Amino acid sequence: MRRVAQVVAVRPELLDAYRELHRAVPEPVLDRIRRSHISNYSIHLLGDRLFSYFEYHGDDLAADLAAMAEDEATQRWWKLTAPCQVPVPEAAPGEWWATAEQVFLME
Repeated sequence: MRRVAQVVAVRPELLDAYRELHRAVPEPVLDRIRRSHISNYSIHLLGDRLFSYFEYHGDDLAADLAAMAEDEATQRWWKLTAPCQVPVPEAAPGEWWATAEQVFLME
């Protein structure tokens, strides 16, 4: 299993819209996330930053994320959520959600 933590900024004027969208994530989007071998997925807010965490149980995260990106339901969902977000300065070129380094784990 691989743990993934990511960060993206949220546009303050769209924060309420972002929260509202996540009160009813479409089931096909959730299903695609599950079929991409992702579990325990959560998003947290602090100030203007969104922090996500998920556990990946597959063998090829890049391929599973690519399959998610090709999914029509997910594409429709991202058209709603993307305008609410802006990459953080720490994001690599082309990276939307910046991946955070794990520095500690207690199991």
